[in-house]
Amino acid sequence: MGFERVFSRQVEAIGSAGDLLVGLTTSGNSPNVIQAFESARKLKMTTVAFTGQGGGKVAQFADHLFAVPTRNTPRIQEAHTLAGHMICDWVELNMIQSEGDPARVAVLGQPR
Repeated sequence: MGFERVFSRQVEAIGSAGDLLVGLTTSGNSPNVIQAFESARKLKMTTVAFTGQGGGKVAQFADHLFAVPTRNTPRIQEAHTLAGHMICDWVELNMIQSEGDPARVAVLGQPR
């Protein structure tokens, strides 16, 4: 096994249809991330790619693309970190708000 398969092997081992794969690659061209997305597509997983400007090669395998509009690696990584924290905050707030109240909408808008 080469390093190119480091993530795809994990996806193949524990991924299932309906699961979510989130991948980060500033260029969008990291072979190990691309192969993980290819494996996820075969398993009918939903995929979200966090990249820099243009999305690179991984964009063709992503169901959802968050492409930071710059090629400056530090700025891309900072934007990815900020977006990750915002998503975690949103999930946490929605989980706390929906606890104990079945009428509330749960995480990702799916009713309980």
